[in-house]
Amino acid sequence: MAHPTGPGRAGAGPSSRPVTLRGLVLAAHAAPAAFVTALACALSVGIGAGARTTVLVTTAVLAGQLSVGWSNDWIDADRDRAVGRVDKPVVAGLVTPSALRTGAFLALAACAGLSFATGLVPGLVHLVAVAGAWAYNARLKATAWSWAPYAVSFALLAVFVVLAAPGPAVPAPWALVAAALLGAGAHVANTLPDLEDDAATGVRGLPHRLGRRRASVLAPVLLGAAVAVVVLAPAGPPTGTAWAGGVLALAVAAGAGVVGLARPASRAPFALSMAVAALCVVLLVLAAPEVAVVA
Repeated sequence: MAHPTGPGRAGAGPSSRPVTLRGLVLAAHAAPAAFVTALACALSVGIGAGARTTVLVTTAVLAGQLSVGWSNDWIDADRDRAVGRVDKPVVAGLVTPSALRTGAFLALAACAGLSFATGLVPGLVHLVAVAGAWAYNARLKATAWSWAPYAVSFALLAVFVVLAAPGPAVPAPWALVAAALLGAGAHVANTLPDLEDDAATGVRGLPHRLGRRRASVLAPVLLGAAVAVVVLAPAGPPTGTAWAGGVLALAVAAGAGVVGLARPASRAPFALSMAVAALCVVLLVLAAPEVAVVA
């Protein structure tokens, strides 16, 4: 595979380092990586895992997310070039596929070491979650099962956080359901901006098969369902904060669905769905003490 030409190509000398670093940051899909890492960190703090465990969980998840982001842009490099995705760092000449491949495997190795530092079982759980994300990048994103790695990996992330904490605790079943819905909804919302470019290169996941209009409605429906589970499922009546956050999230989700039906070409459903996902994460973190139950 030919390297991009220009000042940003790998090995161009010391002056290329800032450009290459920028390319690595962009290829890491910083916003989703930060979103997932922050969720894991906040959940770990919320269940009282302790400083050492929280640091290990957070850095393990961050390393895993870096490996997933870099592997995505490495694997998709030819597809991105084919449709002229100049917003992608490989196409823009900011980083090479080989650099991303190396970075992905180094981050994966770091993820394995950090994950196993929390314990054998939680380490295995987290590596299975990361493997699901790699499987999505490699193949499953182009199938009708594209939602499955997101749903399973998000649920396993909750399992990892709880099992890594000291004590004989396991995640509450409702937390796994909420995490799986959050993951599936995030997947559909995340694909909305790129549906046409993906389809042009043979990627036909579930959102592509549904079409923009239906996918724009499905994303907030799934995320809204996650919100409902987080608000209603924990033991005891929901707090005023939970009710307020839940109502706001459901209102935003409804707005995303209406826009998706009325304006199929609009990018607003994606932004609104991400707002719902953010609110769902906040509610999940607020309910963190209920996430871990004594086995």
